[in-house]
Amino acid sequence: MGGVFIAANRAGGGEDRAGEVRRYEHLPRCGSTNPQNKKLIQCLNIAGQKFHLVFTSSSKSMLKALSGICFLHLTTIFFLFWATIDDAWWFTRSMYTDLWGRWVMEENDDVWVYMDIPTSYRKDYLQAVQGFAVLACIFAVLSLCVFIFQLFTLGKGQRFTMSGVVQLLSCFCIMVALSVYTDHFHRKENGWYGWSYIMAWIGWLLALLTGGIYIILRKRVD
Repeated sequence: MGGVFIAANRAGGGEDRAGEVRRYEHLPRCGSTNPQNKKLIQCLNIAGQKFHLVFTSSSKSMLKALSGICFLHLTTIFFLFWATIDDAWWFTRSMYTDLWGRWVMEENDDVWVYMDIPTSYRKDYLQAVQGFAVLACIFAVLSLCVFIFQLFTLGKGQRFTMSGVVQLLSCFCIMVALSVYTDHFHRKENGWYGWSYIMAWIGWLLALLTGGIYIILRKRVD
């Protein structure tokens, strides 16, 4: 009796498995030559290629934008440091002056001699120009450091607001330095503003531009 019962169970199990095979015969098998299966695979391949193209194109465009912004920011820092350090804010035929001193040509020897800034210039205004020019350089470097830090910490879709605020502080500082220098120095002297003075204004413009870009810019790729 036990052998007959086991044989019956095996026969019943065989019938159930045969029914399951017939139940799933209409579904497309992976690797089969079913036209529906081929179309599905083609659609998946096309969708994957499109997603890869969109992702790589957005990554490349974001990388190009970040490279351009970093180059623009480095150019801003270069102009600000050049304007603060170089000796050509104001010049005549026999004198060059900057924020820290001046070079005067001796009439007999035709030799340039370094001298302190005359005491006729108000010391408080001069220190204000020096201080704000140095702060502009510091804020510009700090803004670049904050931008690089935010590249690795910000989530996708967030703005580089902190970098923009610090850069706009740099823009404000160099603008104050230029305004005080223009209003209180060399107003009744015969001479010309030098290239350092012009570079400072270019640095102000670039700082304003990069600060605005940072505030508008969103992170597109994690």
